[in-house]
Amino acid sequence: MEITAALVKELREKTGLGMMDCKKALVETQGDLEKAVEYLRKKGALKAAKREGRATMEGRIGSYIHMTGKIGVLIELNCESDFVAKTDQFSELVKDLCMHVAASSPKWVSSEDVPPEVLDKEKEIYMDQARQSGKPDKILEKIAEGKIKKFYSEVCFLEQPFVKDPDKSVGDLIKEKIAHLGENITVGRFVRYQLGGN
Repeated sequence: MEITAALVKELREKTGLGMMDCKKALVETQGDLEKAVEYLRKKGALKAAKREGRATMEGRIGSYIHMTGKIGVLIELNCESDFVAKTDQFSELVKDLCMHVAASSPKWVSSEDVPPEVLDKEKEIYMDQARQSGKPDKILEKIAEGKIKKFYSEVCFLEQPFVKDPDKSVGDLIKEKIAHLGENITVGRFVRYQLGGN
């Protein structure tokens, strides 16, 4: 079967992936559009890891005001091209991430952003708690490490369970979108305002 430019364009619009990826998928699936989408999704999961680390200079700023008008969020979500930044999937991701920040109130983007003095203080608290509950000194460090992981999942945006699907983290959701859209996606920054908050 001949793979037409129109068919490649249709698949590209559906997936947001590059022309060559779409053409190859259509060749592999004998021009079956639905199978090509499935093929790209399966292959995309592998590509997501390769795309991480690539420069993300495009994207958009998203905003969300909670219905009561008492919580507002701004988020900068970056990608590699203006083409992907304009897709419906990218816009939907920006909106979902804004709502997540409003609901879950993360303090930092990732665990690497947590200041060392905050980590040291948390670790000290966890070790004291374990010591007071009668745990032996030799396992205090291990207990504290486990609690630090839980701390990250509470305060770090990428580590938090995604509010719309708590079985996956926000980081996992972004990796899925990287695989689907075919470009690296990074969270630049976010800010959450709460009426009367500091």
